[in-house]
Amino acid sequence: MMTFDPSRVIAKQCAEIKPSGIRKFFDMLDGMKDVISLTVGQPDFVTPWKIREAGIESIEQGKTYYTSNSGLPALREEISAYLKESFSLSYDAEHELLVTIGGSEAVDMALRALLDPGDEVVLHYPNYVCYEPLCRMCGAKVVPIVTTERENFKVTPEALRAVITPKTKLLILSYPNNPTGGIMERADLEAIADVIRDTRIVVLSDEIYAELTYGSRHVSFGSLPGMKERTVVCSGFSKAFAMTGWRLGYVAAPAPILSAIRKIHQYAIMCAPTASQFAGLAAMREGREAMREMIAEYDRRRRLALSELAKIGLRCYEPKGAFYVFPDISRFGLTSQEFASRLITEARAAVVPGDAFGESGEGYVRISYAYSVDHIKEGIARMGTFIRGL
Repeated sequence: MMTFDPSRVIAKQCAEIKPSGIRKFFDMLDGMKDVISLTVGQPDFVTPWKIREAGIESIEQGKTYYTSNSGLPALREEISAYLKESFSLSYDAEHELLVTIGGSEAVDMALRALLDPGDEVVLHYPNYVCYEPLCRMCGAKVVPIVTTERENFKVTPEALRAVITPKTKLLILSYPNNPTGGIMERADLEAIADVIRDTRIVVLSDEIYAELTYGSRHVSFGSLPGMKERTVVCSGFSKAFAMTGWRLGYVAAPAPILSAIRKIHQYAIMCAPTASQFAGLAAMREGREAMREMIAEYDRRRRLALSELAKIGLRCYEPKGAFYVFPDISRFGLTSQEFASRLITEARAAVVPGDAFGESGEGYVRISYAYSVDHIKEGIARMGTFIRGL
């Protein structure tokens, strides 16, 4: 009888993908005691009560049915109004908006709807870990743009122009950026728009941190003149409304693209969780004040993190968005993996190595300041003790 080896039937494009570099350090925390973790990109706030209450009430009232594939009409109407009011984006609630299971599904479905094998996707680094694997599973080729601290981690028109080929199908913009905290301002985006205006390139703009900016208001690429018809906006409720576990997001796109995304969503998902959708409706209608209070607290923690890092002698780019700092640890002669591994074992503090976000993240580590003030202070103090012993 032939021996069956399950590992030999895994699809090639899946087998070749490496596990998340972030997950490795989460796994290291399992079973370790007294570790101060600064790793998780998750608000430490409890979802505001009015939002939780709406989800609870929907269950108590027996609203446990499927919604339409696109999501509750009332929720889509509220998202449409919110996008227009907050970011000058005009999307029709019926034909151009789809409610998803978190922003991650929005990104995944959009990529699957847009990419064919052999297409080229321009992606800037350092960046969040999901984009490249999802593109590769579509058979697409990822073409990197390295952003640097010198350029405030922004995509420049010169760098973009240099990598465009006849096969370029998609540009992914992820700002405010995880892990760097970099942002793209209107003038920066207009320069990118000028480069692609006479091409067939589509832009996927992941704006999950759009509300988390400090000192300037986020500008959406789709709001620029002539860019809506070539832009797919992906976002969600996780970060701004402290709703990570509710798994609620959305995608906004021109009707022909949205229709294609909806087809995949219909077969793969059916609809986002109904209770989460009712909670999202409350977030749109009654959660803005709580959101603003949380953002103000993140800003306070941002300034605290920068101050504490300066005290221990770590140079750090000043982030203008999201809730991460990305200090430079290159002077210690350790790789980011070595630094993070030794920090957790020797000082019981956990950060994410910069190379988890691409090779250009080498020489940095990511610290989340979505934690309490005391937690941030203690974690960075332990880093200080560690680096003094190097």
